[in-house]
Amino acid sequence: MTRVNENLVMVAVMPLLAALITAALGKRWLRHHSHWPALIALGYALIMAVSSLGRIPEGGTLAVGYDWVNVGGFQVGVHLFTDQLTAVMLCVVTFVAVLVAAFSVGYMHDDPGYPRFFAALCLFVFCMVMLLMARNFLLLYIFWEGVGLCSYLLIGFWFQKPAAAAAARKAFLVNRLGDFGLLLGLFLIWTNFGTLDMGAVFSSAPALGSGSWTLAAICLCLFVGAMGKSAQFPLHVWLPDAMEGPTPASALIHAATMVTAGVYLVARATPLYVLAPQVQAFVACIGAFTALLAALIALTQTDLKRVMAYSTVSQLGYMFLALGSAAGNPELANFAVVAAIFHLFTHAFFKALLFLASGSVMHAMGGVIDMRQFSGLRQVLPWTHLTFAVGALGLAGVPPLAGFFSKDEILLAVSAGTHGPYGGLMSLLLVLGLLTAFLTAFYTGRAYFLTFWGTTRLPPEAEHHAHEGPRWMVVPLFILAAGTAIVGWLLGPLTHGFEHYVGRASGLPAAGEHTGGGWVMWASILVAGSGVALAWAMYQVRPDLPGLLAARFRWAWLASLNKFYLDELYVAALVRPGEGLAQAAAQVDQHVVDGLVDAAGKAPFMAGQWFRPVQNGLVQFYALGTLLGLAVFLVALLLRMAG
Repeated sequence: MTRVNENLVMVAVMPLLAALITAALGKRWLRHHSHWPALIALGYALIMAVSSLGRIPEGGTLAVGYDWVNVGGFQVGVHLFTDQLTAVMLCVVTFVAVLVAAFSVGYMHDDPGYPRFFAALCLFVFCMVMLLMARNFLLLYIFWEGVGLCSYLLIGFWFQKPAAAAAARKAFLVNRLGDFGLLLGLFLIWTNFGTLDMGAVFSSAPALGSGSWTLAAICLCLFVGAMGKSAQFPLHVWLPDAMEGPTPASALIHAATMVTAGVYLVARATPLYVLAPQVQAFVACIGAFTALLAALIALTQTDLKRVMAYSTVSQLGYMFLALGSAAGNPELANFAVVAAIFHLFTHAFFKALLFLASGSVMHAMGGVIDMRQFSGLRQVLPWTHLTFAVGALGLAGVPPLAGFFSKDEILLAVSAGTHGPYGGLMSLLLVLGLLTAFLTAFYTGRAYFLTFWGTTRLPPEAEHHAHEGPRWMVVPLFILAAGTAIVGWLLGPLTHGFEHYVGRASGLPAAGEHTGGGWVMWASILVAGSGVALAWAMYQVRPDLPGLLAARFRWAWLASLNKFYLDELYVAALVRPGEGLAQAAAQVDQHVVDGLVDAAGKAPFMAGQWFRPVQNGLVQFYALGTLLGLAVFLVALLLRMAG
């Protein structure tokens, strides 16, 4: 095994070892030092991932490969494969995980479940790393379910709270719907290709022909799985409720790990999607619609973490919009994938920063996160304010921060797609993308101004102890803020390093020529600046204006505030009928099935009633019975002889 392959294996092994050590020794021995196995293991994994970046050969490298299942014609191997795409994802996951673990030392220090939190966090990272390195669809599916299980454990970490337990169940069940689609896709792949090895499937797919309905069905099923994990409409409803978990868990799950697994899956399966342009167009439509829908909901939310959650849903929609922008335009596929993954990369910085900064606010406010109960926190939390401002500008897409460059790449990809067979559709999606960018800048500015500007006002829970968190919490914020400030420019227009590196990933079509409107960049700057300016005008210059508009357009305000009643619609259309069916089944079970079983059991009992008097225990009765039986026998014998 080469040095680079040893490093890649350690990226997976170290988080698993930390999870096992913390689970075994944390409660009794490590206690409030339970963070050390996580910090050491995740830090080492990050070093190994980064050190391998420049040494992965063209076409990738197989870190580990051996047969796992070999029965008849069914063969499944444990093949850990890493190429340029996987390497970038490994760096993102381990980098965010290290900072989240460090932040958690300060944030979770008084929690009685301290060891359990770090054990679950490390297990989550292990499953995510294995998912990324899997070269076999079945192995990917196993760890796909693994990250789902770990997210259930982290979202429901405070399981004593009914809301947290309900949110964990909701996330688990909604993801099962998407995972069922992914499982169907795996069955179709095995049926049509006779293998689940990604390399073999990708190389055999062109034989089915572009536009094949079989490939379309496979790609659609894979995308359904991605819709669940990456919270795309209509399976997006679990992610905002997942804010019931600890804030560091939200930063880890919703910034750079589990929710990006769907984006990674579609990007990895690009060799299939370029042969199914109709599904690519569908991916773009779902992405654009989800991005706009989530942005509209985020406009009126009052919970700071939920604003960030809906922002995550929206930004994931942007990534899928990019992945689908190459519909019918294979030469654009390389640029589209790079744009999507570049936004995933920059999003990890500014969204993890915003989640952790929101956690810092919540920590200082005594657990209160409702923006209506505090304001003017820039004086109370100066470091949190500074770093949150950087993250907000990055999310809003204001140059020269990271979010501007990656979002601009997505819009350029969609603009280039307007010259393909789906040009009319892409033109519409480009307009929706620009509208979403404006709304993103507005609701981000709204959250920033409501939280940090205006008269200083604290909730009763924080009046006497509002202060910055310890260095364990502050230092990760500054590291993420620095990344938000420089990685977009450094890896984007300055060097084009990200494009050159990820564009060489295994299975991606060669980079082709693409034309995009030069006006897109200026339009992006205009909508971002307009959104932030409008937020400043409405929440600083005229703070009475939001209330007036809400009263004037009450129907629209209520629709956004209540998430367009989608949860209520799902409850009415799915949950209530399901509960009714379950109650009907319970009644049938209790009164019909149990009745038949009871009747079958009573039949022998009733028959026994006829014979029970004979078994009375009196010897005289038994003797009389014997004599009567003998008499009957003799009479029968005499009658037979006489006959």
